[in-house]
Amino acid sequence: MTNTRYAGPIDRIAAAARTGRISRRDFMHYSMATGLTASAATGLWTGAARAQPKSGGTFRWGIHDGNTSDTHDPATYVTRQMIFLAHQYRSYLTMINPDNSLGPDLATDWEATPDAAQWTFEIDSDASFHSGRPVTARDVVASLNHHRGDKSASAAKPLLASVTDITADGDHTVVVTLDGGLADLPWLMTDYHLAICPANEDGSIDWQSGDGSGPYKIDSGEFGVRWSLSRFDGWHGEGAYFDAVEMLILNDPNARQTALVTGDVDCVSLIDLKTKALLERNPNIIVDNIPSGAAITMPMFCDADPFTDVKVRQAMKLAMDRDEIIEKIAFGAATKGNDFHLAPVQPYWPDDIPQYDYDPDRAKALLKEAGAEGISVNLSTTDSIFSGAVDMCVLYAEQAKKAGIKVNVVREPSDGYYSDVWLKKPFCLVSWGARPTPDVMFTLAYARGAAWNESHWDNARFNELLLQAKSELDQDKRAELYREMCLLMHDDGGTIIPFFNNFVFARRSNVVHPDQVAASWSCDGARAASRWWFE
Repeated sequence: MTNTRYAGPIDRIAAAARTGRISRRDFMHYSMATGLTASAATGLWTGAARAQPKSGGTFRWGIHDGNTSDTHDPATYVTRQMIFLAHQYRSYLTMINPDNSLGPDLATDWEATPDAAQWTFEIDSDASFHSGRPVTARDVVASLNHHRGDKSASAAKPLLASVTDITADGDHTVVVTLDGGLADLPWLMTDYHLAICPANEDGSIDWQSGDGSGPYKIDSGEFGVRWSLSRFDGWHGEGAYFDAVEMLILNDPNARQTALVTGDVDCVSLIDLKTKALLERNPNIIVDNIPSGAAITMPMFCDADPFTDVKVRQAMKLAMDRDEIIEKIAFGAATKGNDFHLAPVQPYWPDDIPQYDYDPDRAKALLKEAGAEGISVNLSTTDSIFSGAVDMCVLYAEQAKKAGIKVNVVREPSDGYYSDVWLKKPFCLVSWGARPTPDVMFTLAYARGAAWNESHWDNARFNELLLQAKSELDQDKRAELYREMCLLMHDDGGTIIPFFNNFVFARRSNVVHPDQVAASWSCDGARAASRWWFE
């Protein structure tokens, strides 16, 4: 099994034209060789040439969700500041392409044994760290092992739980051995925790220095405030058209949008949906509205009263009018959730599971059966989770009143929310980025013992199915396994998913990006700085 072919021939030819790596004459020759007519090839060239990137300038980027307590340790990545910054100055083995396919980063090729129980990754021999050291297989081994072992507290530890050994075969080959088949391993390598850092002599990694092998190198910065980066001329990949990048942490939505409108920043990672229509009327602003698998979740601790009773959990789900929330809070820029963590835009989404619709009478009846009538619960939230987060919780509290549920909305500080509230308090609001496959999401947040099992849910059948699905290479059988897992989340799980939010971000009109942008994170999979350019 090999993944040397990342896109169709037309896609590769067009990409070469966009990046200036092919002449018009060669473009026409190769396009017509694939079967395109001369007129079709001419039209494709015109579109590609128009989108040809230009180098230069400083890209000023307003980022939401950053804390002063954030760190460079990839095991602790959680906020958008940490994730977005990592994608600028660090590299991964693989990456999500703008068309949401899987492509290379440090790994130029990968291949599996027929049972997918052993994978071999070839490392780009031209890759180097900003310090000048070449990136070798030893760095990859140490970086992946940083998330393994009994002492690791990494949230990515469950992703590598089936890995039994990681070895270097020479300077540029890494062999990953597993205790069973894992068809998604190359996709797992895109997880934002699995950044490649320089190895120390003892096999640990140097994450503290901020040395990386990404498109930009850190010049200066302070967590929760701002970062200054400059282009790394030794980067092994394509892109990095800006000379420099300034990342500003702007947790306040009004401050973010004011900075964009006044031209103090060139792009913001999240806009206030209440003002989306107004921004769209501004000729100097372009709003991107990208459907995604990113989710807003409301985890309830299944081992804490009153959520220990499944009937209470179901009542909490039925007490929500998702249509009203999407209309009034997301302004239509979302897809209705059904309390299993898989969106319609993602592979294996089951379309036949009954939708949780607003039914306060049924919710009230379930609470009576559970002996939990008139319950009162605290719901923690903060503005930086997403635009309208606090308003959404207030609206849900109003909806739940009809079911006899009192929801006390607790407005928490944005700074430290993911370290002091999430995973600490029994009912809160959370924003999840999209994951490339169901296995990644289910393993991170729903498996027994996972560090990010935010609802403390432990379902034996779910965990059994999760192991089966990891090694199942038959796609139809795998789809059946994922459907049953989604049904278990829907019926028994402790997580309410109001909606899957579109990524709605905005840029100044002189900022250009290709026709497609990745939907794995806001701003082109968090890679706007290396994929976009100034007109």
